[in-house]
Amino acid sequence: MSYSVVLVEDERLVRDDLAMNTPWRELGLELVGTSSDGIDGEGLIRLLNPDIVVTDIRLPGQDGLVMLSKCHVNHAVILSGYTDFSYTRAAIRLGVWDYLQKPVDPKELNRTLTSLVERIRKDELEAGFRAEEEPAEGDLVELPRRVNNHIINSVINFIVNNYSSSVGLQEAAQYLGISDSHLSRLFKEATGMNFLHYLNAYRVNKAARMMLDPRKNITEVALECGFPSPGYFAKIFKRFSGQTPTQYRDEKSNG
Repeated sequence: MSYSVVLVEDERLVRDDLAMNTPWRELGLELVGTSSDGIDGEGLIRLLNPDIVVTDIRLPGQDGLVMLSKCHVNHAVILSGYTDFSYTRAAIRLGVWDYLQKPVDPKELNRTLTSLVERIRKDELEAGFRAEEEPAEGDLVELPRRVNNHIINSVINFIVNNYSSSVGLQEAAQYLGISDSHLSRLFKEATGMNFLHYLNAYRVNKAARMMLDPRKNITEVALECGFPSPGYFAKIFKRFSGQTPTQYRDEKSNG
């Protein structure tokens, strides 16, 4: 099985060299399209929905990171002659696989693409296994923990690391450097649920496991899981479980 690639590079000689001399088939890849600017690149990505985008940052029309943030991009490799840390940080937040300096060393590019293909195949294999697995012990809601989209995986990691704080869609979008509306659309497309539903479900799963410890009172659990008040926690918990937190704890303790 091969994975599709779109190449976006404004320097014609570089673009033609990469297109013609990269051993795409040997790497398990197929180059399905090329573009010379960020606007056309965005349209091409939306049209072809490639598995991988290889792109420069400095592009006519719009830069490569803006282009990636506007598209449903699964995996990306950045090529750039610039070493500005702000670009590197933004690329990391978008879940870019690697950031290669220009002029690009063909061997380095091949190694990067090889490792990315291996990562994609591993993710697909793990996803297949996870589809057959039961939810984790104590989980009330089965949630995808990893999807085939680096941006959304970064959002999920953001939730995992910040669920106990007062965060929402706006904070996650700000962290990634993209708009609320764009993140909302991408998240729904990739996970099948909206951001708030996922965040609350993740918090409820954490709370359900914490309540198995009889030493923790329900108010403490609510606050540690990021709910602003015990009342709101009880409302959300019942929405997902059909029980109040007290009923759930009593059932588990008597079970």
